[in-house]
Amino acid sequence: QVQLVESGGGSVQAGGSMRLSCTTSGYRGCVAWFRQAPGKEREGVASIYTPSSTTWYVASVRGRFTISQDKDKNTVYLEMSSLELEDTAMYYCAAERRGPGPCTVVGGSRMFNRWGQGTQVTVFS
Repeated sequence: QVQLVESGGGSVQAGGSMRLSCTTSGYRGCVAWFRQAPGKEREGVASIYTPSSTTWYVASVRGRFTISQDKDKNTVYLEMSSLELEDTAMYYCAAERRGPGPCTVVGGSRMFNRWGQGTQVTVFS
């Protein structure tokens, strides 16, 4: 059974950088990062198809965030730079995308079966 564990959250000043990690217990397939700010819906941020390392990003983070993996460590990373106040949220790792189609976050959180517990990212001015 896939188990996802996130780490690396914390507080950072606007304009700074942070790296989140998600250990995947050896899962091979579509892994994604989502985030949820208070009072808002959970939104997809980026995804990676681990067999090919094909990546996908939502427009608001493209060029600032990078999703990558270390296959030997069974870990997917989310490198975040030029952080903005609006990036403040709980960040979740997700896996096992449902149905056919490419590995993206299109369709939202309902498209993923497995979730981690989340890690908080707070960006302050």
